[in-house]
Amino acid sequence: MASRTNNNQPIGIFDSGIGGLTVANAINTILPNEQLVYFGDTAHLPYGDKSAESIKHYSEKITDFLLALDCKMVIIACNTASSVAFKNVVEHTKGKAIAVNVIDPVVEYVASSFSNGKVGVIGTKGTINSRVYARKIQSLNKTIKVTSLATPLLAPMVEEGYYNNYISQTIINSYLSKKSLLNIKALILACTHYPLIKPEVESYYENKVSIIDSAEIVARYVKKRLRGKMAPSSGRRKKHRFYVSDFTGSFEKSTQIFFKNKLHLDEARIWD
Repeated sequence: MASRTNNNQPIGIFDSGIGGLTVANAINTILPNEQLVYFGDTAHLPYGDKSAESIKHYSEKITDFLLALDCKMVIIACNTASSVAFKNVVEHTKGKAIAVNVIDPVVEYVASSFSNGKVGVIGTKGTINSRVYARKIQSLNKTIKVTSLATPLLAPMVEEGYYNNYISQTIINSYLSKKSLLNIKALILACTHYPLIKPEVESYYENKVSIIDSAEIVARYVKKRLRGKMAPSSGRRKKHRFYVSDFTGSFEKSTQIFFKNKLHLDEARIWD
């Protein structure tokens, strides 16, 4: 790591929209002295139906934006971008910042915590079709069988504020009752929207299945990486900054769902 990086620089986080604020909120809880700079690419969401080349391009441009704001770490808080563009982000941040994705910390946790059993993964169609979790988990621990299920209604449901109610529980139960998820020991919530429905997933399984919340695991991983490279931020924390590529009042209103606090979003047109 280059000497320009110091412990009081902010942590940069980006997602295709505002779902990655669940990761930001978890990091804010575990590392309360760190300043966060968040970028939601609302002009291009969702990434799940974009080409790999487009996602790589968006990720590189956003990384440049975060580096220009002197971020010491760039976190891809999006499963699709993590699976497609992580290598590109690493190249952009080399010698300038630490690059982190939301997949590898979860994979490492699962591979070391479970064996000789079946682990389920739920996420968007793009994430599930990539089979990234199955490939990476089994490369580290061949005793684990990974079964995956696309759950495309869940992210938009959460964005519209439908969670912890009868409607959301009915949809969640319908997905989780699928044959492919029978007899699992653990379930990976492979979308940054899904931590908000964790209580409902736990309710379905009656706490008999381990529910793996990527936001919490990534936050702990970030703390570990920072301590490995530098001391965590010290002194008075600067105010967090939140940006989107296309501002609407509805996005700003929805941020409280994901971050638990009312946020002000600034528009950053980095595509011009």
